[in-house]
Amino acid sequence: MTGTLLSLGHGYSAQALARRLLPQGWHIIGTTRSADKARALEAEGVEPLLWPCDLTDALGRATHLLSSIAPDAAGDPVLMAHGAQIARAPLRWVGYLSTTGVYGDHQGGWVDETTPLTPATRRGIQRVQAEAAWQALGLPLHIFRIAGIYGPGRGPFEKVRDGTARRILKPGQVFSRIHVDDIAQVLEASMTRPCPGTVYNLCDDDPAPPEDVIAHAATLLGLPLPPAIAYDKAEMTPMARSFYAESKRVRNDRIKTGLGIRLIHPDYRAGLAALLRGETL
Repeated sequence: MTGTLLSLGHGYSAQALARRLLPQGWHIIGTTRSADKARALEAEGVEPLLWPCDLTDALGRATHLLSSIAPDAAGDPVLMAHGAQIARAPLRWVGYLSTTGVYGDHQGGWVDETTPLTPATRRGIQRVQAEAAWQALGLPLHIFRIAGIYGPGRGPFEKVRDGTARRILKPGQVFSRIHVDDIAQVLEASMTRPCPGTVYNLCDDDPAPPEDVIAHAATLLGLPLPPAIAYDKAEMTPMARSFYAESKRVRNDRIKTGLGIRLIHPDYRAGLAALLRGETL
C-alpha cells in the first residue's frame, strides 16, 4: 500500500515515519515554518510547504494525514485554520499525535487507553481539548498518546559527556518513554491496518525513574555517575518541573494486540545501546 501523506508539522517523529515510507514509494507533503527546514525536507525527498499555507491542493492529493502540531491556549492551530476543509477531504486515514500527559498524575500507577483523562498540567488540558476537537470532525481518526520521546540527537549522552547531566531524585517518580523508531513503526502499522476511532498508547515496556536512565547512560559511556540532587533542591525550568508533577506507568498492550507491534527497543537499556552504536557507524 502506498499513497500521499500530508504531514502537518513535519518534525522529529514524522521524519522518522518518512524514512520508512519514502523507500516504499509514498509521496509525502510536509509543512514547516522555516525556509531552511523546507530546503532540508526537499533534499530528503519530502515536498515542503511553508506554514501557514493554503492546504487546498495538498488536501486534494492526500490519502493520509498526520498532525504533529501541538495546541496552545487558543486551541488547535490546524483545526482553527483548516478544520472544516480537513473534514471534507476524502482521507483514508488520519493520525493525531497526542501525549500521555492527558492521563495526569497516577502516583506511579498504571494507565491504559481506557483510563479517564484527568490532566494535571496546562499542556495536558490543552491536549484533551484538542483530541476532542479532532474527534468531533468525523474523520477516520487514530489518536497516538506518546510518552517521552528519545532517539538520535535526543538522548542523555551529550549532557552526560559535557558534565551537565543530573540525577533528579523524587521518591516514587517514574516515567514511560519510547524510541522514535518505534513511534514510526506504530504509525506505519496503523496506516496499513486502519481502525478509525482507536486510541493507542506509544511507550516501551519498562517505565523507569529518570535518574536510572541517566545513570545507565553514564555507565555505557564509562563515565562517573552524574550528581544526585533532591527534587525540591534542584534548579529546573518551569517546563522541566512540570514533567515531575505527574508519575505514572503507561501500558502499551493495544499496539501489540491491535497492530502486531514488536518493539524495536523494548526498554531504555536497548534503546540507549542502539543510540551509542549508531554514533560509531
